Amino acid sequence: MILFSSLVALSLTLSPADTATYPTVITLRQAMEIALSENVSVKVADLEIERSEYAKRGTYASLFPQVDGSAAYQRTIKKQVMYMDFDMGSMFGGGDDTELPEGIEPTASSGGNSGGIEVGRWNTWSAGINASMPLVNAQLWKSLAVSGQDVELAVEKARASRLEMITQVKSAFYGVLLAKEVYSVYEGVYDNAVRNFEQVRMKYNAQKASELDFVRAKTAVTSAIPDLYDADNAIALALWRLKAVMGVDLDMNLDVSGSLQDYSQQMFYDIHRHDGAPLDRNATMRQIAIQAEELANAVKMQQYASLPTLSLGFAYSLNAMTNDFKFSEYRWSPYSYVGLSLAIPIFAGGRRSYAIKQAKVQSRELELQRQDTERQLKISIRQQLNTMETAMNSLSAAKESVETAAKAYDIASKSYDVGRSTLTDLNAAQLALTQAQLSVSQAIYSFVTAQAQLEQILGIEEEEQ
Repeated sequence: MILFSSLVALSLTLSPADTATYPTVITLRQAMEIALSENVSVKVADLEIERSEYAKRGTYASLFPQVDGSAAYQRTIKKQVMYMDFDMGSMFGGGDDTELPEGIEPTASSGGNSGGIEVGRWNTWSAGINASMPLVNAQLWKSLAVSGQDVELAVEKARASRLEMITQVKSAFYGVLLAKEVYSVYEGVYDNAVRNFEQVRMKYNAQKASELDFVRAKTAVTSAIPDLYDADNAIALALWRLKAVMGVDLDMNLDVSGSLQDYSQQMFYDIHRHDGAPLDRNATMRQIAIQAEELANAVKMQQYASLPTLSLGFAYSLNAMTNDFKFSEYRWSPYSYVGLSLAIPIFAGGRRSYAIKQAKVQSRELELQRQDTERQLKISIRQQLNTMETAMNSLSAAKESVETAAKAYDIASKSYDVGRSTLTDLNAAQLALTQAQLSVSQAIYSFVTAQAQLEQILGIEEEEQ
C-alpha cells in the first residue's frame, strides 16, 4: 500500500497546468507569424534574394564605362644600348669630341660615340586613367536577362521556404494539440482507475470483493501511471519541436491554445474539388520553369559568343623620365587617345560549340526532371486527398464509437456497483472507450496534417486559406 500511495502522489504532479510560472499561450496564427520572422530558413531565403539583387546590379554595371587609374615607378638598372650605321658626331655637327645631348651617353666599350649609345634615364614615372565601355555586345545583353531570372528564382525559393515552414509549423502545432488530447484521455483513464480502485477497496475491506478484483483494480491504477508519463513527455517533445520550427529559444515557457476539436468543422467540405488541380502554383514546378528559361537564355548566350563585339576605349597618361629625384623640376609629358575596338571571334577550338551542346543537354535533363516531378506531385496530391477522405469517414465512425463506448462503460460501471458484472467487464469497457477517444483525435490530426501538406503542394498562400 505504501508503494501504491507513492505512485498515486507522483502521478498527480504530471498535470501540465501545475507550473510555477504561467506559460505564454499562442494561437496557430501567432505561431506562423513568429516563424516568418524568426525561422532560420526564411531568413536565409531572404538574404539569398538580397544577394541575387546585388548580383543583378553587378551585371548591369558592365554596361557602364569601366574607369581605372594607374601609377608606376621604374628604376633602370642597366640602360638599353642603341646602335646606328652612321657617325653620331657628324650627326650632331662635330667630330669625335662632340658633346652628345643630355640623356645620350656613349657606351664604355665603344671607345667614343662611334659605337652604341645608352638611351633613357634612370628614373621613369607614369600615371594615368584608362576607360572602356561596351557598345555592341550581344552576349553581355543576354547575360542581363539571366541575372534577372536569378533574382526571380531566388524569390520563388524564398516562397517555397515560407510554404514549407508554414506546413512544418502547422504539423508541429497540431502535434502539440494531439499530445494534449492523448494526455487528457489517459488522465481520464487514470481517474477512472483510481475511482474503481477505491470502490473495490471498500468492497474488499467489507469482504464483498475478492482479492483478485482488488489486485486487478490496483494493477489498473499502476498501469495507467506510465501512460501518463509517456503522454506528458510527448507534450514536452511536441512543444520543443514547435519551438525549434518557430526559431525561438527551446527553454521558452510556451503553450498553445485550442484543441483538435476546434478544427473538426473544417473537415466537412468537398475535397474532390482538388482532383486534377493545376500545379502552376507549386513552388518546385515554378522553379523548374524559371530554370528552363535560364537554360534557354544560356544557349542563346553561348551562341552570341560567336558574334563580333565593339568597345569604346579612352586613355590619358603623364610620363616623366629623370636621373634625379627633384620632383619640382620634372617635365611631365602627356599622352592620350580615344578609339574603337572591334573583336571578331574566328576560332576557339570548338569551345563555343561544345558549350552550346552542353546547355542543350542540360535543357533536356531539366525537361525529364520536370516530367518526373509532375508525376510525383500528382501522386502526392492523390495520397493527401485519400488521407483526408479516410480521416473524414473515420471521424464519423469514431464519434459514434465514443458515444457507444461511453454508454457501455457507464452501464458496466453501474452493473459492477450492484454486482451484476465483473471488474474484467469494466476494464474492457474502459479500454474500448479509450481507443474510441484516441481514434477521434487521430482522425482529426490526420486530416489537418494532410490538408497542410496538400496546401503546400498546391502552393496556396496562407492569406488565401
